[in-house]
Amino acid sequence: MKKFILLILYYLLLSFNTYVFSAEDKNQDLLKIGVLAPFSGELKELGEEILYSINIALHDLGNPKIKIFPEDSGSKNEKMVKACEKFQDNGIKIIIGPVESKLTNKLFGCQNLIFLSLSNMSSSINKNVLMLGINLESQLLSIKSFIKQKKRKKTVILFPKNDYTKHIEKNISLMNFSNTKIYKYDQDPEKLTKQIEKLTNYKQRKINLDSRIKKLEESDDPKDLKELSKLKQKYTLGKVNFDSIIILDFGDSLKSVLTSLAYTDVSDEEILIITGNQWFDQSLLEETSIKNFYFPSVNYKNFKIFNDNFYKIYNYRPTEISILSYDAIGLIYYAWKRSGEIKSINNFNFKKDIKGKVGKFNISENKVIQKLRIYKIYDGNFTEYNF
Repeated sequence: MKKFILLILYYLLLSFNTYVFSAEDKNQDLLKIGVLAPFSGELKELGEEILYSINIALHDLGNPKIKIFPEDSGSKNEKMVKACEKFQDNGIKIIIGPVESKLTNKLFGCQNLIFLSLSNMSSSINKNVLMLGINLESQLLSIKSFIKQKKRKKTVILFPKNDYTKHIEKNISLMNFSNTKIYKYDQDPEKLTKQIEKLTNYKQRKINLDSRIKKLEESDDPKDLKELSKLKQKYTLGKVNFDSIIILDFGDSLKSVLTSLAYTDVSDEEILIITGNQWFDQSLLEETSIKNFYFPSVNYKNFKIFNDNFYKIYNYRPTEISILSYDAIGLIYYAWKRSGEIKSINNFNFKKDIKGKVGKFNISENKVIQKLRIYKIYDGNFTEYNF
């Protein structure tokens, strides 16, 4: 089975990558890059996709001195330690991967290796691990700046109760949001709706509307009749106690929150609704409950160009992690050309912004901060908001 996997990896690189790896090549002028990704098991297609993206980056750079050495981490990272031992035996110091951050502690034991993980669980460079994913701190920094620019004074931050709750709470505490209320919700739709009703004071606002309508129905005054006609098109009467809301969620769970907000008559014209990075999820364009909301994300133009290019070469649309794999190659190459070699994780601390496919990002003082842009879902499209 092991020989079969290696044969697949060799075929991938031989067929699509002119920069074929060679474990026997001892040329000191080479930039050797390991790739630690799942090439077997249920996630093997993700591993192949990472290699495909790296291959595109290599061809764009056009430097034959870059050599790629892929190793299988397995679907559950069970092979990760053995793969790292093999990297060290072959004199490979810089590694792209792993995809997940759950077993990061095992990477700390490989002190001679430098890992550019594709995870987004931390903005901080921890020992020998740098995470290139779009981290929450970067998202919150962009959101905070956006809220300030929009002059909103009362913000509610919503996020689900799940395995990432403590991670979200930790990042929020770093932001020092002013006049902010934090609200954790259940992902069960029935419980969620009741919680959003409480948050928005829905029942009282509903009573306000019914009471006002009843009173106006007893009047013959033209002004009252005109007001009555307008109120009968509403669901509630009265404002909510916030002017902006941040929802740190995605997928169906996010859609459930948006649906609950629409049900409780929270107007996207009056309330600034912002979510975390959505990676331009096309299914959100079909969401009708809340038609207008904002989110921070990577450079949309570059994202589309990369995805279209990937599709032309490999005939399918990649996942979001692919563009991170592409940028990982560019970042390693930049550090290598800048210093002549990569000795430690400190070689990735730069004083200036770096440009990648995802946009600008900064790595300094052992922290990775992406300079994310703000996008709006408006009229069935993703539109960049300039501020």
